Amino acid sequence: MTAPLALTMGDPAGVGAEITIAAWRQRETLPPFFLIDDPDRIAMMCSEVPVQAIGTPEEAGDVFASALPVLPMKLDHPVRPGRPHPGLAKATIASIELAVRLARDGHASGMVTNPINKKVLYDGAGFRWPGHTEFLAHLGGVNHTVMMLAAPGLRVVPVTIHIALADVPGLLTADLIMQTARMVYLALQKDFDIDDPRLAVAGLNPHAGEGGAMGSEEVTIIQPAVDHLRSEGMDVRGPLPADTMFHPAAREKYDAALTMYHDQGLVPLKMLDFARGVNVTLGLPFVRTSPDHGTAYDIAGTGKADPTSLVEAIKLAGTMAKARGL
Repeated sequence: MTAPLALTMGDPAGVGAEITIAAWRQRETLPPFFLIDDPDRIAMMCSEVPVQAIGTPEEAGDVFASALPVLPMKLDHPVRPGRPHPGLAKATIASIELAVRLARDGHASGMVTNPINKKVLYDGAGFRWPGHTEFLAHLGGVNHTVMMLAAPGLRVVPVTIHIALADVPGLLTADLIMQTARMVYLALQKDFDIDDPRLAVAGLNPHAGEGGAMGSEEVTIIQPAVDHLRSEGMDVRGPLPADTMFHPAAREKYDAALTMYHDQGLVPLKMLDFARGVNVTLGLPFVRTSPDHGTAYDIAGTGKADPTSLVEAIKLAGTMAKARGL
């Protein structure tokens, strides 16, 4: 890596700053990074960790071994841990925008986003995107992205994401499955250095529909998509019964699993390794990872927040940046 990673502040009232401080304590195992935040605020949070304000991302590499580098971002309202306030929304958004600019311009090798609260952004800054990822897609100039959740031993990609379960069959199409699979396939090659990726595709219904006895989506939607992907030269298996896809022997046969809806993939991943799950956005023109948890207002400021997911997000962002030659 020739440039450090940029970490956004997330919601200042959440646990983002504390887990970033905790992650820096493990710096010997991590690629260099800097935090976009108020350096005085960060210094006041933990006197045991040296904090160094930097003027440019390039300074982070020299500082990182001895102090947590912080690229200053002004906050417009006092921060009270666990007490979200709309007055902090503009700074939260500005830190995301700055991290994207730095990543796109090559001053950062990628970005790791700390958790945000969308309602705070709606109330305080007129935020008009459904979520973090959609905002990043807008900033990156792309129309479609894919959410991957990754943990040691498993990568899962839900084809449909944050929608009601009752709406999944109506929104599931062969085109959506194929578009998702192609993006995952290319990302495994480009970001994970896997020359010939293997994809496993879950069915929607119990037992993958049992030939239409328990639902027709496997026959009419999923199987045609799998067949078409195979005709393009991809190593794709499915539709597979979801209840037999995630035991150890099954996971050895693929590099990523595509599931038809959110919980079908995220439940096994979080059961397997809840603490080390990482959210990865595929399809952006820059590297973006995030810890797989929220702002945790209930424990903000108590020192109880577990930094493991952020640590893994930083490691994975560094690995992806290296694979891209950044």
